[in-house]
Amino acid sequence: MDHPVTRVVVDVMLKPEILDPQGQAVERALPSLDLEGVTGVRIGKHIELEVADGAGDPEAVAATVADKLLANPVIETYTVRVEQPST
Repeated sequence: MDHPVTRVVVDVMLKPEILDPQGQAVERALPSLDLEGVTGVRIGKHIELEVADGAGDPEAVAATVADKLLANPVIETYTVRVEQPST
């Protein structure tokens, strides 16, 4: 029997003042694909967690995981959102 879980998404991005070489490389490549007018490309991480019911507030659990493991607070920020179950 499956235990109920809540899916939580954590997106980790470099702080705006931190150089993003991956984003710059993508931005420089876009004109070669005839894609003009796209600027400010930033690359980050998208992490999905399944938090079991009873493990605590899913958003708070995910924030703790992000604080302690997923993000480097010196150079990165993160956002946490609980996904709505599909119907």
